[in-house]
Amino acid sequence: MSSTESPDAHALPVVPPARSEHVGAGETVRTVRLPGLTLAVRARRPAREGLVPALYVHGLGGSSLNWSALMERLADRVDGEAVDLPGFGHSPPPDDGDYSITGHARAVIRHLDAAGRGPVHLFGNSMGGAIATRVAAVRPDLVRTLTLVSPALPELRPQRTAIPTALLALPGAARLFVRMTRDWTIEYRTRQVLALNYGDPSRVTPEALAAAAEEQERRAELPYFWDAMARSARGIVDSYTLGGQHSLWRQAERVLAPTLLVYGMRDLLVSHRMALRAARAFRDSRLLTLMDAGHVAMMEFPGTVARAVGELLDEYDGSGAARG
Repeated sequence: MSSTESPDAHALPVVPPARSEHVGAGETVRTVRLPGLTLAVRARRPAREGLVPALYVHGLGGSSLNWSALMERLADRVDGEAVDLPGFGHSPPPDDGDYSITGHARAVIRHLDAAGRGPVHLFGNSMGGAIATRVAAVRPDLVRTLTLVSPALPELRPQRTAIPTALLALPGAARLFVRMTRDWTIEYRTRQVLALNYGDPSRVTPEALAAAAEEQERRAELPYFWDAMARSARGIVDSYTLGGQHSLWRQAERVLAPTLLVYGMRDLLVSHRMALRAARAFRDSRLLTLMDAGHVAMMEFPGTVARAVGELLDEYDGSGAARG
């Protein structure tokens, strides 16, 4: 893998927290320490022994909590874990300060190699979708199937609503954003994040809003939060400029694993127009388009996404191939 990769008032974290409690019912969280890297890993107790492993990778500004609803619904199909990427959730920054797509992919690969859980059913949302694509391309031995929810693959003409978040990658933009929004209440900031991510923010219950606001407040107090956000946003932008074998679209074409692509018609950050291109790029793909979903379909419609994943797993024979 290459190691080259490295706001205005509306530039916000592009994945909202799911809920604020550190460990939900039926979940455990452990700390994994590797040389130069410490990761928080959330696990959902599987319904029975012997289920195949799965790993969930969140997007920019998110955490392993973003997958809790889907993990719960798939607990009878897979032995699921969700990782907090370096600098996000409860994982501290990486020692080398590498927040590029390659750097995050390397962290995922190192975790899978150290845990000996591969090959896994691999999931990714947004930035996590780009990371998962790279992992599947360069380490096909680690991936049984691939599920991508609004993956952050390069768009030549991104939606205007996505541009402010991309500006977070500019030097000094994070500090500017903090100054411009210092008078925002936590509740208002959280509502803005939800409006950017959900197809219909009114579906968020008052209890979920309060929990999300609490998590936003916790993250804002972390001394490295905005640095991790800015550097990771820069990593996404940089990955869009790479050509040749390191192009994410070229790597998508190299993915061997059966792939489920999930797009929301109300996504303000990743255009649903990219769905057909993605379906053509991944050689063994199936596409789910949700009319009312935004950027985080696994949080908005976890039951629908879980059923589609179940169909993918039904096709998969467990030996690295899909049934015809």
